[in-house]
Amino acid sequence: MAEAFIELDRVEKVFEVRRRAGFLRRERRQVRAVDSLSFTVARGEMVGYIGPNGAGKSTTVKMLTGILTPSAGRLRVAGIDPSRERTRLAHRMGVVFGQRTTLWWDLPLIDSYRLMHRMYRIPDARYRENLDRLVELLGLGELLDVPVRQLSLGQRMRGDIAAALLHDPEVLYLDEPTIGLDVISRTRVRDFLRQVNAERATTVLLTTHDLQDIEQLCSRVMVIDHGRLVYDGALAGLHEVGESERTLVVDLERELPPIEAPAPARVVRVVGPRQWLAFPASESAAGLVARIAARYPLVDLSVREPDIEAVIAKMLHGTEGTPEPPPDRDASPVPESS
Repeated sequence: MAEAFIELDRVEKVFEVRRRAGFLRRERRQVRAVDSLSFTVARGEMVGYIGPNGAGKSTTVKMLTGILTPSAGRLRVAGIDPSRERTRLAHRMGVVFGQRTTLWWDLPLIDSYRLMHRMYRIPDARYRENLDRLVELLGLGELLDVPVRQLSLGQRMRGDIAAALLHDPEVLYLDEPTIGLDVISRTRVRDFLRQVNAERATTVLLTTHDLQDIEQLCSRVMVIDHGRLVYDGALAGLHEVGESERTLVVDLERELPPIEAPAPARVVRVVGPRQWLAFPASESAAGLVARIAARYPLVDLSVREPDIEAVIAKMLHGTEGTPEPPPDRDASPVPESS
């Protein structure tokens, strides 16, 4: 078996919350954010860690980094108890939070990197080598002298990813690492993370709402809900359990009756010359696209991925998981076949 780098054994985290219960009176109640959570992640593995808002993802990451102490259970990262040896573990991990930055707000980007050079005591030669490589791969050359507060969200995200990897961490926690990035930058970041994982066997735990991040980077996905692990396996298996669907958006040259699609694909909406077809997310779109292109006058088409929230909701509660196109006043329902 591969070496277990991250280990959680029946980990719990309970918060005590006070709330007003009347005039001059407050009551205490306990909120269980993580409930008997157990899993392992092997060294060098890239794992997607997903779930609805409030499921316990951030609480888990904060315990893994030593920011929070578990209420019960056993947790180890590289054999270290994060809450007891947080400083020691800090030299072996990198963290990127999509909505927060580890960079110094009023300083040029390069000054943040220089400060981290000293904080982590990175050898000079290694620092220069890592910095040059990160700057090139993440396209940061023109941004080094720009104050962090003047960077766009996408530029800052790339800057944060570089900062998290300057000291060669063994494990990287990523929270929405592609948020705010354009298509080219998003592809560059994904390629870079894949390369870092392959070359340096960096263990990666990725939380995201973008299914394409998971599909392109992770061979394994874990789903957490109400603090409990409800799925652990391949993404294809998650699609099958959740019966999720992708949507093929087809623009025709003119308005036509609903496209005759091979089962299980089906037309779910028609608006003028535009039609939406739903098909299982576990299946390739290639055959469906080829069939439509051969029989209908195409102008354009695109594939929309299922929303992670919808996939999980369908898996947990049996609610409809088919992605809905945006409302349109001119939309007409698909006519029933006679």
